[in-house]
Amino acid sequence: MRAGRLSISCLSLVALATAGAVFAQDNSNKKSAANAPGRETIAKPLSEKEKRKREEKLRKELETPYRKWLNEDVTYIITDEERAAFKRLQTDEEREQFIEQFWLRRDPTPDTAENEFKEEHYRRIAYSNERYASGIPGWKTDRGRIYITYGPPDEIESHPSGGTYERPPEEGGGTTSTYPFEQWRYRWIEGIGTNIIIEFVDPTMTGEYRMTMDPSEKDALLYVPNAGLTLMEQMGLASKTDRFTRTDGTHLGTGFGGTPESMNEFTRLEQYAKLQKPPVIKFKDLEAQVSSKITFNILPMKVRADFFPVTENSVLTNVTLQFDNKDLQFQNKEGVQKAVVNIYARITTMTRRIVNVFEDTVTVDTPPEMLQAMSQRKSLYQKSIPLAPGTYRLNVVAKDVVGGNMNNYEVALTVPRLDPEKLASSTLILADLIEPVPTRSIGTGQFVIGSSKVRPRVGETFKREEKMGIYLKIYNFAGDDTTHKPQGQVDYELVKNGSNQKIFEFSEDVSTLPNASASQVTIEKLLPLKDLQPGQYTLKLKITDKNRNQVLTPSAQFTVT
Repeated sequence: MRAGRLSISCLSLVALATAGAVFAQDNSNKKSAANAPGRETIAKPLSEKEKRKREEKLRKELETPYRKWLNEDVTYIITDEERAAFKRLQTDEEREQFIEQFWLRRDPTPDTAENEFKEEHYRRIAYSNERYASGIPGWKTDRGRIYITYGPPDEIESHPSGGTYERPPEEGGGTTSTYPFEQWRYRWIEGIGTNIIIEFVDPTMTGEYRMTMDPSEKDALLYVPNAGLTLMEQMGLASKTDRFTRTDGTHLGTGFGGTPESMNEFTRLEQYAKLQKPPVIKFKDLEAQVSSKITFNILPMKVRADFFPVTENSVLTNVTLQFDNKDLQFQNKEGVQKAVVNIYARITTMTRRIVNVFEDTVTVDTPPEMLQAMSQRKSLYQKSIPLAPGTYRLNVVAKDVVGGNMNNYEVALTVPRLDPEKLASSTLILADLIEPVPTRSIGTGQFVIGSSKVRPRVGETFKREEKMGIYLKIYNFAGDDTTHKPQGQVDYELVKNGSNQKIFEFSEDVSTLPNASASQVTIEKLLPLKDLQPGQYTLKLKITDKNRNQVLTPSAQFTVT
């Protein structure tokens, strides 16, 4: 294997000097700090005064709109884990990002500008404040909480004045008088079940209804002797005093025909407990979107992303798409067979803030007599986008204009950060083409990186008659004080998967490479594959900075057919 060309560019390194001070503490302070419960594990323990100051600062911060958001706006729908995470945030910027993510998690249509869940949630709060206020805001009442959490019920049986009430058989039958009460019925609540009946009673006659799990709580004559008797009590088959010896948490009379499952004490207790929890974050319409996406995903497409740091705050991200020509529909136009694929791509942050959008068209032309040979080839498209370090979403939609087939593809992009004090590398690319470009084309055009055209083999499958290109950039060697050349070594090793058989290994000293610079070195090599048996292989590199004793171990797998 012959060593290829090295392209070198210089990046400035700035040495920062720091000074530290050591503060002594007497033994008593150390002892009290060590025994303090929940001591923070930092270099210097916080004193009790500093802890109180920090807690006071956090309390004041949470008295801002963020505290209202946490304790009022979303108090019924935020999970315990989300609440704990929110309280650990230190800056308003972090809280804003958390709130944005909070609503996004619940958005049934995250690709649209509107968040229907958020809009419906605040509508419910406004409705509850208008409808259920009774000396306290409506959102604080039990009816307000259930309405905000689960929405309007399917049926409401309302008795705003109480009055005469005919008990159903399961409650003992008979006639009594009641306090004002309401029964809400939901046909289905996710995570709770079907035919959910919730009862609210106003025993104080003030308009403040409270949720109850005891159906006898609405009985205004419960504590009046010989009043509001059940049928069994009227016939002398039971005594009203028996109601107060029940162990199921109610004061109901004996029912007719046994107790239905919905009146079972454990069933009622379980339902009551579940109604206190935040709703499940799950949308059936999202499931439908996923199903339609899978069914609709009928235009095969492969996607890869490669990262090349330019500065600490900018990384050149190369997005490569590959289509098999046999999957495209060709159409005869003016004596030429033509296939056209429209591409729309969007890069967003994890909170769906749009960072970059690009759209383009891939066209494949061939004479009719060459169509069969062309259908055995592949078509590639590449777009280079500078991104700041971080995590992003890449969404790509591709449509075969002639055939109408589409693909909707999503993948995470984790853009690395370049630390100027540490040895670093770009993505290791296995390419089917590496060649120099004309001077006027340096740095421009598809597949161009610096002064080379590097076409990655998406899927990393090669034929034995091909040569496999190896392309890698290495950054931030610690240079020699005198020569300023990098003091390092690159070890190459090729292993056959499964057998761990070493095909070859060799090393080269970075300082001996032409025009080597400590700031950046580009490795370009071509590996003939004719002597490799069909199978899967792993190319391993070990890059050592001898001055700093730092090591990188990039690797890549490929298949030979």
